Amino acid sequence: MSNALKEFVHAHPGRDFHRDGLRYHFLDEGEGEPVVMVHGNPSWSFYYRGLVETLSPSYRTIVPDHIGCGYSDKPSDDAYDYTLKSRVDDLEALLEHLGIDGGLTLVLHDWGGMIGMSYATRHPERVARLVVLNTAAFHLPTTKTFPWPLWACRDTPLGAWLVRGLNLFARSTARIGCKHHPLPRDVREAYVTPYNSWDNRIAIHRFVQDIPLRPGERTFDLVTEVQERLPLLAGVPMLVGWGMKDFVFDHHFLAEWQRRFPRAEVHRFAQAGHYVLEDEADALVPLITSFLAMHPVAREAV
Repeated sequence: MSNALKEFVHAHPGRDFHRDGLRYHFLDEGEGEPVVMVHGNPSWSFYYRGLVETLSPSYRTIVPDHIGCGYSDKPSDDAYDYTLKSRVDDLEALLEHLGIDGGLTLVLHDWGGMIGMSYATRHPERVARLVVLNTAAFHLPTTKTFPWPLWACRDTPLGAWLVRGLNLFARSTARIGCKHHPLPRDVREAYVTPYNSWDNRIAIHRFVQDIPLRPGERTFDLVTEVQERLPLLAGVPMLVGWGMKDFVFDHHFLAEWQRRFPRAEVHRFAQAGHYVLEDEADALVPLITSFLAMHPVAREAV
């Protein structure tokens, strides 16, 4: 275990919520207005450690590990349906278990955007603020070509070998996810430690396979429904922090967010990659802290 991971586990032991016989691990630290942070693929709650440490003295910070990720259970396909709908249902069940039904802030990255905004469009009245970090809540923009590395992992016979055999998806993302301030080896190892075997990498591959590109694919209709319901969140204060050197969630996706949410506060980081919260932590964490302070939540909403 790397030193970075040892420090994380010691400082953030987390809790478990059991749902349908599966252990759903999450962090729950601090008191006050709830700030729910939703990670993507192939990361886990470790991604938000710095933001939790900064916000937890003033807010209740909640960070789940999706099933198959981090310290949550990693079941086979027979025991869990690795789809977007399942992810949203999991998040909804956790927040209901914790009694959180209003005044919440969602911090969203990668697949966390689609999961979190699916939840938000189900319950727009519960959402007080949105923080968007290199993610999507809509279909692939018409101006964007689907990246060939994702295609190779999603649609070719080599996909399982690359993702689950070599752990290439998790390892390469940890290496290229930060362009401005590359992650030290110790931190890169912390990111990939939960994905230490073929069986434990199932969620990484299933996330890629669940990317909807055309009608008839199992998640396509849900993404369509969510993007059509995004206007329900038009009045919610939104901060967008964007790493401009992300080759997947690039300027095409950012333009789509701005088109749909023209009043959003947008911060572009020209040298940052996909893991923007790691790459530009010194700038982005204070911006998020200030954004929350500038948009206080009414006490009765919490």
